[in-house]
Amino acid sequence: MRAPSQRLQSLIEPIVQGLGYELVGSEWLSRSGSSLVRLYIDRDGGVTIDDCEKVSHQVSGVLDVEDVVSGPYTLEVSSPGLDRPLFTPAQFARFVGREAKIRTFVPVDGRRNFRGTIRATDETIVTLNVDGTEIVLPFEQIEKANLVPVFD
Repeated sequence: MRAPSQRLQSLIEPIVQGLGYELVGSEWLSRSGSSLVRLYIDRDGGVTIDDCEKVSHQVSGVLDVEDVVSGPYTLEVSSPGLDRPLFTPAQFARFVGREAKIRTFVPVDGRRNFRGTIRATDETIVTLNVDGTEIVLPFEQIEKANLVPVFD
């Protein structure tokens, strides 16, 4: 996954937790001339725009002082939404039985895009049921993963 540096992660997580939120995950994307730091936060009862604003204000102050992101950057703070991104093995485990879309860095069984039900996970793999076939994806090969929204 497009993960931030360990230093960036270690600075952000205590701030977010200290404000009473869960840091679902973060991404650091380099773009020409600038970077994008995207944070996904959550808490019981959901996240409002005011929550995102509060976290953004605190995190941007620390990022500016610590100079972790060199050059100009944009900070986005968001709720995970209905198509919640999955970043860690623990998050995959939490959503066993739910449908997910997963893209890998390199082809696995000849393809990079998968959509199926999360069957199992551990620290190294995610097992997905795709159209009745069990597919084992190495966790280190997952570029991006999101839950498929459920509408009742």
